[in-house]
Amino acid sequence: MPLVGGNRFLASTAVFLNEVAKLAICLTVSLYDISRNLPPSTPATSLFKALYNSVFTHDSWKLAIPASLYTLQNTLQYVAVSNLDAATFQVTYQLKILTTALFSVTMLHRSLTARKWISLVLLTIGVAIVQLPSGSEPADASTTASSPRSIFSVLSIVDLFELGGRLKSHVTKRSATYEGIQEDQGLAHPQMNATVGLIAVIIACTISGLAGVYFEKVLKDSNAKASLWIRNVQLSFYSLFPAFFIGVVLKDGEQIAEKGFFMGYNYVVWTAIAFQALGGVVVALCVNYADNIAKNFATSISIIVSCLASIYFFDFKISFNFLIGGLIVMFATYLYSSPGRRQPSPDVASYEKTVIETSNFENQAEPTTRNMDTATTGSSAPTGRHTRAASDSRRAKRED
Repeated sequence: MPLVGGNRFLASTAVFLNEVAKLAICLTVSLYDISRNLPPSTPATSLFKALYNSVFTHDSWKLAIPASLYTLQNTLQYVAVSNLDAATFQVTYQLKILTTALFSVTMLHRSLTARKWISLVLLTIGVAIVQLPSGSEPADASTTASSPRSIFSVLSIVDLFELGGRLKSHVTKRSATYEGIQEDQGLAHPQMNATVGLIAVIIACTISGLAGVYFEKVLKDSNAKASLWIRNVQLSFYSLFPAFFIGVVLKDGEQIAEKGFFMGYNYVVWTAIAFQALGGVVVALCVNYADNIAKNFATSISIIVSCLASIYFFDFKISFNFLIGGLIVMFATYLYSSPGRRQPSPDVASYEKTVIETSNFENQAEPTTRNMDTATTGSSAPTGRHTRAASDSRRAKRED
């Protein structure tokens, strides 16, 4: 990405503007939806009051939970990337696909067949292979941050690796006799703790799955009257606070005060922010009308599409890892979406024929039974009369 005045933009400001843009989009659509249910002569004050009452309801606090979880997830990503190399982080972070599936089963009571579990595992492996740096590229954080592939995820990968790259490039060498030399050497050559990094990335993956599934559950709550766009307004509103206070003020407040909020901004950054805002809306639509698992498949395919687009825009060269990982992702998508083996349907015609033949047989057997009963009754009646006549004659002889 071309630098503006020798400075790179601050990812925290881009994240904040992304939330502002998404909030503006959802507010506009929400106003339009509310206006359709009101008379045309409704004044603007009543329209905005209806919007306010729809957004700040008794259950709007529910969207503060995923907003806080996403902030905690981003913090853990910083911890993870500070203690893991780029390749390890990219591979382990794909565990969020499996954690999303697990939370979908436990929280939403969704059932997944063995075929779908296998496809999810293959998807995790495929995306991890695609994200691996090729053999000719060093697995360095700064290299990963400046690669063309990461520009398409400017608010994620660049956001994560920018801190490490900035620390490496801005440490000034001083005399070896001053107090605090150990701290400065630690900044120049940071010591990575793989155990801390792995724990952080596992917790981040767990929180990612939990926040996504929780947001889906809130969206699909049958008892709630809020629309999809109102829910997005609530989520964006509550996301502004951690994005501003934690990202803009605490993380980069000093640099922003010195060089300005829009330091390093150009058309590429603004385009990325616009796409990220639209992408956030599309993700909400996908979660509402499909589910988080489908969203993960769409995100995985978008990584491949981004890499293909970077061939044209940034002369990105397709590596062997990309080919193998892309094929695995495509196969996993086909395996998940293809219908499973169905049980053979019963032959209705033969079933009806059997029923008809059985009923005919019973109808034919019923007269035969009645005839047999009649014959038996008829034959037993004379026998009874002969028996009574014989007993009468014996009684008369005894009387004589």
